[in-house]
Amino acid sequence: MNFPLFISMLKTNRTVILVCTLLLVFYILAVIGIFPSDMDLAKQMPENLARAFGVEEGIQDLGVFLGSGFYGISFVLFLLIYCVLVATRLIAHLVDNGSMAYLLSTPESRTRIAITQASVLVFGLLIIVLLTCIAGLLGVSVIIKDAELNVTRFMQMNLVGFLLFFIISGYSFLFSCLFNEEKRALAASGILSVVFFLINSLGRMSQEMEWLNRFTPFTAFQPAEIAKGTVNVLPVSIGLGITGVLLYGLAIYIFRRRNLSL
Repeated sequence: MNFPLFISMLKTNRTVILVCTLLLVFYILAVIGIFPSDMDLAKQMPENLARAFGVEEGIQDLGVFLGSGFYGISFVLFLLIYCVLVATRLIAHLVDNGSMAYLLSTPESRTRIAITQASVLVFGLLIIVLLTCIAGLLGVSVIIKDAELNVTRFMQMNLVGFLLFFIISGYSFLFSCLFNEEKRALAASGILSVVFFLINSLGRMSQEMEWLNRFTPFTAFQPAEIAKGTVNVLPVSIGLGITGVLLYGLAIYIFRRRNLSL
């Protein structure tokens, strides 16, 4: 990895990282602040909607409430934006505007440049998830008195969430390495992510459409179920981690071998 390039690219994308972090911290604190101590909002939801959020049996505790109200919506949407946008800016944007020609004119190999750019993407994702997790833990201790939050399961939600977006950032980075034009890379990763999300939502809302969940990585991330303790996190985490590594490896291989229009 080229450390000066890593720092430079991190500074270039710091605004996106900062904005996503602040928004997620704000939303998780807001969700914690409206936690219903004497009512069950899930009972007021339509059956299909409650099933989609994994709370068909009711909101049993704060962990389930966070899993359905924050990690099932805000967490997913903002990290989708981060992964698609930053992955595209790290490779395809530089190829499209000609800046990649400068990087490739240095003694650094293509492989090392690609690894450095991928490291920026993953490091930013790690920072966002880590700070969100810390904010959630601190928020619970400050905002809610005598809150019963299973810290282990809460951290497992964040771990699996990180690994899910490790995959999403992986195929977004793959598209960024595959296309010369920034708009094509952005469209490919954005459309695929939205399709995956919609397929997962449809599959969870209806038992007749559960088979759709076989075709989306979002199926592996069930925050409400993790909060209930009904998910074996270890095999899920291993599967997501291996898939993400393979996607990044393929992206770096493609970037190293392909002809670039510079």
